[in-house]
Formats: sequence, C-alpha cells, structure tokens
Amino acid sequence: MAPTTYDTTTEMQDRAILVSLVTDKIKQTGIDPELSLQELVQLAETAGVEVLDVLRQNKETPDPRWFIGKGKVEELRMAADGLGANTAIFDQELSGAQVRNLEEALDLKIIDRTQLILDIFAGRAKTREGIIQVELAQLTYLLPRLSGQGKNLSRLGGGIGTRGPGESKLEADRRHIRDRIGELKRQLDDVVKTRELHRERRRKSGAVQVALVGYTNAGKSTLLKQLTDADVYIENQLFATLDPTSRILELPAGKEVVLTDTVGFIQNLPHDLVAAFRATLEEVNEATLVLHVVDASSPMREEQMEVVGAILQELGAAGKPQIVLYNKRDLCTPEQLQLLPGGPGHLKISAYDTEDQERIRQTIADELAGDTLRFRIPGERGDLSALLYKVGEVLETDYEENNVLYTVRVNKEDYGKLGYKLAEYADQQ
Repeated sequence: MAPTTYDTTTEMQDRAILVSLVTDKIKQTGIDPELSLQELVQLAETAGVEVLDVLRQNKETPDPRWFIGKGKVEELRMAADGLGANTAIFDQELSGAQVRNLEEALDLKIIDRTQLILDIFAGRAKTREGIIQVELAQLTYLLPRLSGQGKNLSRLGGGIGTRGPGESKLEADRRHIRDRIGELKRQLDDVVKTRELHRERRRKSGAVQVALVGYTNAGKSTLLKQLTDADVYIENQLFATLDPTSRILELPAGKEVVLTDTVGFIQNLPHDLVAAFRATLEEVNEATLVLHVVDASSPMREEQMEVVGAILQELGAAGKPQIVLYNKRDLCTPEQLQLLPGGPGHLKISAYDTEDQERIRQTIADELAGDTLRFRIPGERGDLSALLYKVGEVLETDYEENNVLYTVRVNKEDYGKLGYKLAEYADQQ
C-alpha cells in the first residue's frame, strides 16, 4: 500500500505573510521572538514559500478564537489582499478551531510552525524508515485537528446508523487515520527491531560509536563527508538530510570508530517528530562520545546550543562525554571568535580545513584514550598480544627472556569490555 501523504504543498507556489504572536509566557522563556521569526523565514524559504511580509502581535495570552485577536486578523486580511498572499504562516502552534476560524475570516491557507516543519520533513525523507516516521508524525498531528478542517465535516452521532457506511465523514476520517497510525507503528516496530540488531552486532564487534549532534544546518553532514569521504547530500539549508548515516572514521593511530550523523534539531521541534524519530535519535545513546556541532557564526548560537542540550536531556544522553565543535569559524569575525569558549573539549573549526580535521581526529582519539598501562605478556601468548592492539595504542615494546613488556594507552570503551582478560598480566612496577 502506498503511503498516504498529508502535506501542505500545492502546484501553485505559496506566497505567504508570516505571523508572530509574542505572549507573556514566551517573554518569560527568554527566547528572542525576532530570532525565532528569522528562523521561520528560513523554514518557509526551505519549503519553497515566497515570503512577502511579517506581522507581529503582542498579547498577554493567545486569543482562543482568533489567536492574534479579531483586530489583528482584519489587519492581516488587508495586508494579504494588498500583497496578493495566498498563505499565512504562524510561528506558533494553532488549534484546529483557530485554523478553521482564520481560514473562514481570511480566505487563506493557514499553516503553523509545526505543520511547516512536518512539510519540510515530508519532502526530505528518502529511506523507508524516514518516510514512515514523517507520515506517523503528520497523522498524529492531524488527528486531533480534524474537527477544525472545515464546516463540511458533520458532527459525530451515536447509536445505530453512525458506523460503517452510515458514519459521519469526520468519524470516517478519524477511523482511517487511526488505522493508518496503527499500521505505521507496526511497520516502525519492525524497522526498530532491525536497527537494534545492527546495534547489537556493533556491540559484539567491539565497535566504538561517535555521534554527531547539533542544530539543523550547523554543518554535521559536511563534517561527516570531510572526515570520512561519505557520499551524503550537502546543502546550505535547514534539514538538508534526515536519515542517519554511519561511516568508519580512522583516527591518527589507526584505530577505527563508527561516526554517525543524526537528524538536526530545531527550536520547538514538534513533539510528534521527536517521538516518531526516537529510534533514530537514540543512536546517540549508543555512542561512547558525542560531537556537538555548533554554527559559531549564528546570532542564535547560545539558544541553539540550549535546544540541543534539552533534546539530549529528553533522550537520556545529556551525561555522555562531549566535544563541542564550533564550526564555520571562517565565517566569524575576530571578535566573535574571541568570545567562543576554549580549552579542553572545545574546538574552533571549519569543516573544510584539513588541519582542523586532523585536530578533530586527534581530539577524539585523546578523549577515547584511557590511562597508559604496562603489561607483561608471556611470549607464547600471541592471543593476548593481539588483544592489546585491539584495546588501545601500543606505545612501546620491550623484549625479555620469556615475556614481552608492552606500554599501552588503553581505549576506555574497549578496555572496559575486554580488560578483564589482561588484568593478571598488568605490570605493577
């Protein structure tokens, strides 16, 4: 069965006015509404929308019927008529009733931030898993809003004659969507089981996983491509890639790790998307080390880092060892660079700079490396000698009459799994 799509795209280009409501609650969060609105412009352009104008409104709380208030709705209608707009995009999430009321009053297509993000995801998902996840998020978003989709949907009745062929169109739509959601969840469960098998194979093989996380368009996919020669799609736009990609990364001493790129985060990432993409995002939980890629040139840098931190917290990965990579340093002014944190665990880099790439590799190796230990291995125990090369970097080898003395900088992850086999041969001198 072909997947059902519920997106906002049409053959005619959307020409939109963007609308932002600033409430007292939003002010208390500390989020800059203007920066959020700038991001909405980027989202709209990413979705192929022509942005004609922006409209701002300040209210203590949203109007339950009109969201921005009846007077502002009239102002929006006049602006849309004058500019030839066919769409209004709101920077906050709307209820189904608010969408219906605004559509009737304005005769415009009404889209909110969540729906816009879902539309972008729908256009970007390429793998079976990504397509299932996006459709599931779209339908989960749509289901409680069906009652706001227009007056032509009748109210749900009760008793005989209200089910099957005699049921209301609204309930038929709801039942169809619920059935489809159930089917998608079953399909996603199968995908999750397959992903878990891959994870288990990696665990058994002793592969060390390093995860790239960060705000959308921070440069994660570019970094993956430059470090591993991965064939991934690169574009300077939001959510250029959705599906996780894993490649082998060779570190300076020849040690190999699995480097995984994950879906980019964004402010107010729809909860339904976080839930749908949880199986993908939980790749971060499997990682030994997290590389947090930050767009150092963004005026929203601090806010974006907070968003990433909050989502990592939600995923249970906030306590993972982390290296912060302040990317796009070549786009920063000297003053901006000076304000960036330095010291251990912080690197100012450009993903395209070969020297910076080597610094990243070495920093990963240093972070993964544990203590330097010495082992006295009997000459006939070639299996233990081979194991030493597997759990770390052999720095020095000295030959004695019956033994070989190894000095090894052990890898934390590998030694934690296999070190018990070597414990009795640790040199105490």
